[in-house]
Amino acid sequence: MIVHRRAVTAVLAATTLLLTAGCSSDGGGDDSSGAGAGAASGSTAPGSSPTRQAAGATPPAKGSVKVLRTVAEGLRTPWGLAPLPDGDLLVSSRDDGTILRVDGKSGKKTELGEVSGVSAAGEGGLLGIALSPDYASDHMVYAYFTSDSDNRIVRMVYDERKASGEQLGAPDTVFKGIPKGFIHNGGRIAFGPDKMLYAGTGESGNTGLSQDRESLGGKILRLTPEGDAAPGNPFPGSPVYSYGHRNVQGLTWDSKQRLFASEFGQDTWDELNAIKPGGNYGWPDAEGRSDDKRFQNPTAQWHTDDASPSGAAYAEGSVWMAGLKGQRLWRIPLNGTEASADPQPFLKGEYGRLRTVVSAGGDKLWLVTSNTDGRGSPKDGDDRILEIQVS
Repeated sequence: MIVHRRAVTAVLAATTLLLTAGCSSDGGGDDSSGAGAGAASGSTAPGSSPTRQAAGATPPAKGSVKVLRTVAEGLRTPWGLAPLPDGDLLVSSRDDGTILRVDGKSGKKTELGEVSGVSAAGEGGLLGIALSPDYASDHMVYAYFTSDSDNRIVRMVYDERKASGEQLGAPDTVFKGIPKGFIHNGGRIAFGPDKMLYAGTGESGNTGLSQDRESLGGKILRLTPEGDAAPGNPFPGSPVYSYGHRNVQGLTWDSKQRLFASEFGQDTWDELNAIKPGGNYGWPDAEGRSDDKRFQNPTAQWHTDDASPSGAAYAEGSVWMAGLKGQRLWRIPLNGTEASADPQPFLKGEYGRLRTVVSAGGDKLWLVTSNTDGRGSPKDGDDRILEIQVS
Protein backbone atom coordinates (compact mmCIF):
# COMPACT_ATOMS: atom_id res chain seq x y z
CA MET A 1 0.00 0.00 0.00
CA ILE A 2 1.37 3.41 -0.95
CA VAL A 3 0.83 6.64 1.02
CA HIS A 4 -0.47 9.41 -1.24
CA ARG A 5 -0.73 13.13 -0.66
CA ARG A 6 -4.18 14.29 0.43
CA ALA A 7 -4.60 16.59 -2.54
CA VAL A 8 -3.87 13.85 -5.07
CA THR A 9 -6.14 11.44 -3.23
CA ALA A 10 -8.99 13.94 -3.17
CA VAL A 11 -8.76 14.57 -6.91
CA LEU A 12 -8.67 10.88 -7.74
CA ALA A 13 -11.47 10.14 -5.29
CA ALA A 14 -13.62 12.69 -7.07
CA THR A 15 -12.74 11.06 -10.37
CA THR A 16 -13.79 7.69 -8.96
CA LEU A 17 -17.22 9.02 -8.05
CA LEU A 18 -17.82 9.68 -11.74
CA LEU A 19 -17.41 6.01 -12.55
CA THR A 20 -20.28 3.57 -12.29
CA ALA A 21 -20.39 -0.03 -13.80
CA GLY A 22 -21.26 -4.20 -13.41
CA CYS A 23 -21.09 -8.34 -13.96
CA SER A 24 -22.53 -12.40 -14.14
CA SER A 25 -21.65 -16.27 -15.52
CA ASP A 26 -19.90 -18.44 -18.04
CA GLY A 27 -22.96 -20.50 -17.22
CA GLY A 28 -23.00 -22.74 -20.20
CA GLY A 29 -20.61 -20.45 -22.06
CA ASP A 30 -17.37 -21.61 -20.57
CA ASP A 31 -19.37 -23.80 -18.21
CA SER A 32 -22.92 -24.88 -17.49
CA SER A 33 -25.25 -25.66 -14.58
CA GLY A 34 -23.13 -24.24 -11.85
CA ALA A 35 -19.82 -25.48 -13.13
CA GLY A 36 -19.52 -22.47 -15.41
CA ALA A 37 -16.45 -20.90 -16.58
CA GLY A 38 -14.25 -11.38 -21.13
CA ALA A 39 -12.06 -6.63 -22.78
CA ALA A 40 -12.95 -4.40 -23.79
CA SER A 41 -10.49 -1.58 -23.61
CA GLY A 42 -11.36 1.66 -21.84
CA SER A 43 -12.20 4.80 -23.76
CA THR A 44 -8.57 5.95 -23.56
CA ALA A 45 -7.14 2.84 -25.18
CA PRO A 46 -4.59 3.55 -27.91
CA GLY A 47 -6.13 3.23 -31.35
CA SER A 48 -9.66 3.98 -30.20
CA SER A 49 -11.73 7.06 -30.91
CA PRO A 50 -14.97 8.43 -29.46
CA THR A 51 -18.29 6.97 -30.54
CA ARG A 52 -20.36 9.01 -32.98
CA GLN A 53 -23.41 8.78 -30.72
CA ALA A 54 -23.81 12.20 -29.07
CA ALA A 55 -22.95 12.04 -25.38
CA GLY A 56 -26.11 11.62 -23.35
CA ALA A 57 -28.34 10.90 -26.38
CA THR A 58 -30.58 7.83 -26.13
CA PRO A 59 -29.96 5.53 -29.10
CA PRO A 60 -32.78 4.04 -31.20
CA ALA A 61 -34.51 0.98 -29.79
CA LYS A 62 -33.30 -1.10 -32.73
CA GLY A 63 -29.82 -1.17 -34.19
CA SER A 64 -27.90 -2.99 -36.87
CA VAL A 65 -24.74 -5.02 -37.41
CA LYS A 66 -22.83 -5.38 -40.67
CA VAL A 67 -19.81 -7.68 -40.97
CA LEU A 68 -17.30 -5.72 -43.03
CA ARG A 69 -14.55 -8.34 -43.32
CA THR A 70 -12.62 -11.17 -41.73
CA VAL A 71 -9.39 -9.58 -40.50
CA ALA A 72 -7.61 -12.84 -39.60
CA GLU A 73 -8.43 -16.52 -39.21
CA GLY A 74 -6.72 -19.71 -38.11
CA LEU A 75 -6.32 -18.46 -34.52
CA ARG A 76 -5.99 -20.88 -31.61
CA THR A 77 -7.87 -20.23 -28.34
CA PRO A 78 -7.83 -16.43 -28.73
CA TRP A 79 -8.92 -14.58 -25.59
CA GLY A 80 -7.65 -11.02 -25.17
CA LEU A 81 -7.38 -8.31 -27.83
CA ALA A 82 -5.48 -5.01 -27.66
CA PRO A 83 -5.50 -2.58 -30.61
CA LEU A 84 -2.17 -0.90 -31.32
CA PRO A 85 -1.93 2.80 -32.26
CA ASP A 86 -1.10 1.95 -35.90
CA GLY A 87 -4.21 -0.19 -36.40
CA ASP A 88 -2.62 -3.60 -35.85
CA LEU A 89 -3.94 -5.90 -33.14
CA LEU A 90 -2.37 -7.92 -30.33
CA VAL A 91 -4.13 -11.20 -29.55
CA SER A 92 -3.48 -13.56 -26.65
CA SER A 93 -3.81 -17.35 -26.91
CA ARG A 94 -5.23 -18.84 -23.72
CA ASP A 95 -3.77 -22.33 -24.13
CA ASP A 96 -0.53 -21.55 -25.96
CA GLY A 97 0.40 -18.66 -23.67
CA THR A 98 1.55 -16.60 -26.65
CA ILE A 99 0.75 -13.14 -27.98
CA LEU A 100 0.38 -12.57 -31.72
CA ARG A 101 0.46 -9.35 -33.68
CA VAL A 102 -2.14 -9.28 -36.45
CA ASP A 103 -1.72 -6.81 -39.31
CA GLY A 104 -4.95 -4.81 -39.32
CA LYS A 105 -5.04 -4.70 -43.13
CA SER A 106 -3.56 -7.96 -44.41
CA GLY A 107 -4.28 -10.22 -41.43
CA LYS A 108 -0.67 -11.43 -41.36
CA LYS A 109 0.18 -12.98 -37.99
CA THR A 110 3.53 -12.51 -36.22
CA GLU A 111 4.31 -14.08 -32.85
CA LEU A 112 5.71 -11.66 -30.28
CA GLY A 113 6.65 -14.45 -27.91
CA GLU A 114 5.45 -16.74 -25.16
CA VAL A 115 4.54 -15.32 -21.76
CA SER A 116 6.58 -17.26 -19.23
CA GLY A 117 4.80 -18.61 -16.15
CA VAL A 118 1.45 -19.38 -17.80
CA SER A 119 -0.16 -22.62 -16.61
CA ALA A 120 -3.11 -23.32 -18.91
CA ALA A 121 -5.81 -25.73 -17.74
CA GLY A 122 -9.59 -25.64 -18.01
CA GLU A 123 -10.64 -22.02 -18.26
CA GLY A 124 -7.27 -20.78 -17.05
CA GLY A 125 -4.27 -19.68 -19.09
CA LEU A 126 -3.23 -16.45 -20.80
CA LEU A 127 -6.39 -14.35 -20.69
CA GLY A 128 -6.86 -10.58 -20.98
CA ILE A 129 -4.28 -8.15 -22.33
CA ALA A 130 -4.13 -4.35 -22.33
CA LEU A 131 -1.72 -1.63 -23.39
CA SER A 132 -0.21 0.73 -20.83
CA PRO A 133 -1.87 4.17 -20.85
CA ASP A 134 1.66 5.43 -21.56
CA TYR A 135 2.31 2.86 -24.27
CA ALA A 136 3.71 5.45 -26.69
CA SER A 137 6.65 5.99 -24.33
CA ASP A 138 6.98 2.80 -22.25
CA HIS A 139 5.84 0.09 -24.78
CA MET A 140 4.34 -1.95 -21.93
CA VAL A 141 1.81 -4.74 -22.52
CA TYR A 142 -0.16 -5.93 -19.50
CA ALA A 143 -1.50 -9.49 -19.25
CA TYR A 144 -3.71 -11.43 -16.83
CA PHE A 145 -2.83 -15.12 -16.61
CA THR A 146 -3.15 -18.29 -14.57
CA SER A 147 0.10 -19.51 -13.01
CA ASP A 148 0.83 -22.69 -11.07
CA SER A 149 -0.36 -21.02 -7.88
CA ASP A 150 -2.75 -18.17 -8.68
CA ASN A 151 -4.09 -15.72 -11.23
CA ARG A 152 -1.88 -12.65 -11.62
CA ILE A 153 -1.23 -9.54 -13.67
CA VAL A 154 2.13 -8.87 -15.26
CA ARG A 155 3.57 -6.30 -17.63
CA MET A 156 6.17 -6.78 -20.33
CA VAL A 157 8.14 -4.51 -22.63
CA TYR A 158 7.28 -5.10 -26.29
CA ASP A 159 10.36 -4.50 -28.44
CA GLU A 160 9.45 -4.60 -32.14
CA ARG A 161 13.13 -4.42 -33.14
CA LYS A 162 13.82 -7.94 -31.94
CA ALA A 163 13.22 -11.12 -33.91
CA SER A 164 9.76 -12.67 -34.06
CA GLY A 165 9.17 -14.83 -30.98
CA GLU A 166 11.65 -12.82 -28.91
CA GLN A 167 9.93 -9.44 -28.73
CA LEU A 168 8.42 -9.75 -25.25
CA GLY A 169 10.54 -8.85 -22.25
CA ALA A 170 10.48 -10.86 -19.03
CA PRO A 171 7.16 -10.51 -17.17
CA ASP A 172 7.21 -8.09 -14.25
CA THR A 173 4.51 -9.14 -11.78
CA VAL A 174 2.47 -6.13 -10.69
CA PHE A 175 -0.32 -7.99 -8.84
CA LYS A 176 -0.75 -11.58 -7.67
CA GLY A 177 -2.76 -13.77 -5.33
CA ILE A 178 -6.06 -13.85 -7.26
CA PRO A 179 -7.67 -17.27 -6.60
CA LYS A 180 -7.35 -19.77 -9.47
CA GLY A 181 -9.47 -22.74 -10.40
CA PHE A 182 -10.32 -25.07 -13.26
CA ILE A 183 -13.28 -22.72 -13.79
CA HIS A 184 -14.13 -19.07 -13.06
CA ASN A 185 -10.76 -17.35 -13.39
CA GLY A 186 -12.18 -14.02 -14.61
CA GLY A 187 -9.38 -12.52 -16.68
CA ARG A 188 -10.48 -9.30 -18.36
CA ILE A 189 -8.27 -6.27 -17.75
CA ALA A 190 -8.64 -2.71 -19.03
CA PHE A 191 -7.31 0.73 -18.26
CA GLY A 192 -10.13 3.12 -17.43
CA PRO A 193 -10.54 6.79 -18.34
CA ASP A 194 -8.78 7.56 -15.04
CA LYS A 195 -5.72 5.57 -16.24
CA MET A 196 -6.21 3.06 -13.43
CA LEU A 197 -6.09 -0.68 -14.16
CA TYR A 198 -9.36 -2.59 -13.72
CA ALA A 199 -9.49 -6.40 -13.50
CA GLY A 200 -12.47 -8.74 -13.46
CA THR A 201 -11.93 -11.84 -11.32
CA GLY A 202 -13.87 -15.06 -10.75
CA GLU A 203 -14.61 -16.96 -7.56
CA SER A 204 -12.78 -20.05 -8.93
CA GLY A 205 -15.78 -22.25 -8.14
CA ASN A 206 -15.73 -21.31 -4.43
CA THR A 207 -18.91 -19.26 -4.09
CA GLY A 208 -18.04 -18.07 -0.59
CA LEU A 209 -15.26 -15.85 -1.92
CA SER A 210 -17.59 -13.43 -3.71
CA GLN A 211 -19.09 -11.93 -0.54
CA ASP A 212 -15.77 -11.94 1.33
CA ARG A 213 -14.29 -8.47 0.88
CA GLU A 214 -10.91 -9.76 2.09
CA SER A 215 -10.77 -12.19 -0.86
CA LEU A 216 -9.74 -11.16 -4.38
CA GLY A 217 -12.12 -13.71 -5.96
CA GLY A 218 -15.46 -12.67 -7.46
CA LYS A 219 -14.51 -8.99 -7.62
CA ILE A 220 -13.69 -6.06 -9.85
CA LEU A 221 -10.31 -4.72 -8.77
CA ARG A 222 -9.03 -1.19 -9.31
CA LEU A 223 -5.25 -0.78 -9.27
CA THR A 224 -2.56 1.72 -10.13
CA PRO A 225 -0.42 0.77 -13.15
CA GLU A 226 2.19 -0.41 -10.61
CA GLY A 227 -0.33 -2.79 -9.01
CA ASP A 228 -1.16 -0.93 -5.78
CA ALA A 229 -4.68 -0.38 -4.50
CA ALA A 230 -5.79 2.72 -6.39
CA PRO A 231 -6.34 5.92 -4.39
CA GLY A 232 -10.01 6.73 -3.94
CA ASN A 233 -11.11 3.08 -3.84
CA PRO A 234 -14.29 2.50 -1.79
CA PHE A 235 -12.55 0.36 0.84
CA PRO A 236 -9.40 2.20 1.97
CA GLY A 237 -6.19 0.31 1.28
CA SER A 238 -8.05 -2.44 -0.62
CA PRO A 239 -7.90 -3.10 -4.38
CA VAL A 240 -11.58 -4.17 -4.31
CA TYR A 241 -13.83 -1.86 -6.33
CA SER A 242 -17.00 -3.99 -6.33
CA TYR A 243 -17.88 -7.46 -5.07
CA GLY A 244 -20.52 -10.18 -5.09
CA HIS A 245 -19.59 -11.25 -8.63
CA ARG A 246 -19.44 -14.79 -9.99
CA ASN A 247 -17.11 -14.50 -12.99
CA VAL A 248 -16.45 -11.11 -14.61
CA GLN A 249 -15.14 -11.26 -18.18
CA GLY A 250 -16.20 -7.99 -19.78
CA LEU A 251 -15.36 -4.38 -18.86
CA THR A 252 -16.24 -1.21 -20.78
CA TRP A 253 -16.96 2.49 -20.19
CA ASP A 254 -19.64 4.63 -21.80
CA SER A 255 -19.22 8.20 -23.06
CA LYS A 256 -19.85 9.55 -19.53
CA GLN A 257 -17.04 7.37 -18.07
CA ARG A 258 -19.46 4.96 -16.39
CA LEU A 259 -18.22 1.40 -16.03
CA PHE A 260 -20.23 -1.62 -17.18
CA ALA A 261 -19.31 -5.28 -16.71
CA SER A 262 -20.63 -8.55 -18.10
CA GLU A 263 -20.85 -11.59 -15.86
CA PHE A 264 -21.74 -15.27 -16.03
CA GLY A 265 -24.68 -16.55 -14.04
CA GLN A 266 -25.11 -20.17 -13.01
CA ASP A 267 -28.32 -21.84 -14.22
CA THR A 268 -30.71 -18.93 -14.57
CA TRP A 269 -29.46 -15.42 -15.33
CA ASP A 270 -26.42 -13.87 -16.98
CA GLU A 271 -25.97 -10.16 -16.35
CA LEU A 272 -24.75 -6.82 -17.62
CA ASN A 273 -24.16 -4.57 -14.62
CA ALA A 274 -23.56 -0.86 -14.13
CA ILE A 275 -20.77 -0.81 -11.54
CA LYS A 276 -20.94 1.43 -8.50
CA PRO A 277 -17.86 1.81 -6.29
CA GLY A 278 -18.32 -0.48 -3.31
CA GLY A 279 -21.42 -2.09 -4.83
CA ASN A 280 -22.46 -5.63 -3.90
CA TYR A 281 -23.79 -7.57 -6.91
CA GLY A 282 -25.32 -10.41 -4.95
CA TRP A 283 -23.61 -13.66 -5.88
CA PRO A 284 -24.19 -16.31 -4.55
CA ASP A 285 -27.24 -14.97 -2.68
CA ALA A 286 -28.78 -13.43 -5.78
CA GLU A 287 -28.59 -14.36 -9.47
CA GLY A 288 -30.17 -11.77 -11.73
CA ARG A 289 -32.64 -9.23 -10.34
CA SER A 290 -33.44 -9.38 -6.66
CA ASP A 291 -35.71 -7.62 -4.16
CA ASP A 292 -32.88 -7.62 -1.62
CA LYS A 293 -31.87 -3.98 -1.14
CA ARG A 294 -28.30 -4.99 -0.24
CA PHE A 295 -27.62 -5.90 -3.85
CA GLN A 296 -27.29 -3.92 -7.08
CA ASN A 297 -29.65 -5.10 -9.79
CA PRO A 298 -28.36 -5.68 -13.34
CA THR A 299 -28.91 -3.29 -16.22
CA ALA A 300 -29.97 -6.31 -18.30
CA GLN A 301 -30.19 -10.07 -17.79
CA TRP A 302 -30.41 -13.14 -20.03
CA HIS A 303 -31.09 -16.84 -19.68
CA THR A 304 -27.74 -18.61 -19.68
CA ASP A 305 -28.49 -20.47 -22.93
CA ASP A 306 -28.87 -17.12 -24.71
CA ALA A 307 -25.69 -15.41 -23.56
CA SER A 308 -22.89 -16.70 -21.32
CA PRO A 309 -21.27 -13.30 -21.86
CA SER A 310 -17.58 -12.62 -22.15
CA GLY A 311 -16.26 -9.40 -23.71
CA ALA A 312 -18.09 -6.07 -23.78
CA ALA A 313 -17.56 -2.80 -25.65
CA TYR A 314 -19.34 0.54 -25.96
CA ALA A 315 -20.26 2.13 -29.30
CA GLU A 316 -23.08 4.25 -30.72
CA GLY A 317 -24.82 4.68 -27.36
CA SER A 318 -25.03 0.97 -26.62
CA VAL A 319 -23.05 -1.73 -24.87
CA TRP A 320 -22.19 -4.62 -27.19
CA MET A 321 -21.73 -7.96 -25.42
CA ALA A 322 -20.22 -11.15 -26.88
CA GLY A 323 -22.00 -14.42 -26.06
CA LEU A 324 -20.27 -17.80 -25.81
CA LYS A 325 -22.97 -20.44 -25.41
CA GLY A 326 -25.50 -18.01 -26.88
CA GLN A 327 -23.32 -17.62 -30.01
CA ARG A 328 -24.57 -14.11 -30.64
CA LEU A 329 -23.66 -10.48 -30.18
CA TRP A 330 -26.02 -8.54 -27.93
CA ARG A 331 -26.82 -4.82 -28.27
CA ILE A 332 -27.98 -3.10 -25.07
CA PRO A 333 -29.06 0.51 -25.79
CA LEU A 334 -28.57 2.79 -22.80
CA ASN A 335 -30.31 5.68 -21.14
CA GLY A 336 -27.86 6.51 -18.38
CA THR A 337 -27.11 3.25 -16.59
CA GLU A 338 -30.46 1.69 -17.54
CA ALA A 339 -31.38 -0.20 -20.70
CA SER A 340 -33.51 2.10 -22.86
CA ALA A 341 -35.02 -0.82 -24.82
CA ASP A 342 -34.89 -4.62 -24.84
CA PRO A 343 -31.50 -6.13 -25.71
CA GLN A 344 -31.25 -7.08 -29.38
CA PRO A 345 -29.31 -10.14 -30.67
CA PHE A 346 -27.19 -10.29 -33.82
CA LEU A 347 -25.14 -12.92 -35.70
CA LYS A 348 -26.92 -15.79 -33.93
CA GLY A 349 -25.02 -18.99 -34.71
CA GLU A 350 -23.26 -17.45 -37.73
CA TYR A 351 -19.73 -17.51 -36.29
CA GLY A 352 -20.09 -19.85 -33.32
CA ARG A 353 -18.96 -18.81 -29.85
CA LEU A 354 -18.06 -15.14 -29.43
CA ARG A 355 -15.37 -14.30 -26.87
CA THR A 356 -14.16 -10.71 -27.14
CA VAL A 357 -15.46 -7.44 -28.55
CA VAL A 358 -13.39 -4.25 -28.58
CA SER A 359 -13.96 -0.75 -29.93
CA ALA A 360 -12.30 -0.07 -33.28
CA GLY A 361 -13.30 3.61 -33.11
CA GLY A 362 -16.55 5.31 -34.07
CA ASP A 363 -19.16 2.79 -35.20
CA LYS A 364 -16.66 -0.06 -35.74
CA LEU A 365 -15.89 -3.01 -33.48
CA TRP A 366 -13.41 -5.89 -33.47
CA LEU A 367 -15.08 -9.23 -32.70
CA VAL A 368 -13.17 -12.40 -31.75
CA THR A 369 -14.63 -15.92 -31.91
CA SER A 370 -13.93 -18.77 -29.46
CA ASN A 371 -14.52 -22.10 -31.20
CA THR A 372 -11.19 -23.76 -30.31
CA ASP A 373 -11.57 -23.41 -26.53
CA GLY A 374 -12.76 -26.99 -26.01
CA ARG A 375 -16.45 -26.10 -25.96
CA GLY A 376 -16.88 -25.12 -29.58
CA SER A 377 -18.21 -27.37 -32.29
CA PRO A 378 -16.23 -28.39 -35.40
CA LYS A 379 -19.02 -27.00 -37.54
CA ASP A 380 -18.27 -23.54 -36.17
CA GLY A 381 -14.84 -23.59 -37.82
CA ASP A 382 -11.59 -22.13 -36.55
CA ASP A 383 -11.24 -18.83 -34.73
CA ARG A 384 -11.08 -15.46 -36.38
CA ILE A 385 -11.21 -11.72 -35.89
CA LEU A 386 -14.01 -9.82 -37.61
CA GLU A 387 -14.41 -6.10 -38.24
CA ILE A 388 -18.03 -5.06 -37.90
CA GLN A 389 -20.02 -1.86 -38.25
CA VAL A 390 -22.80 -1.18 -35.75
CA SER A 391 -25.58 1.30 -35.12
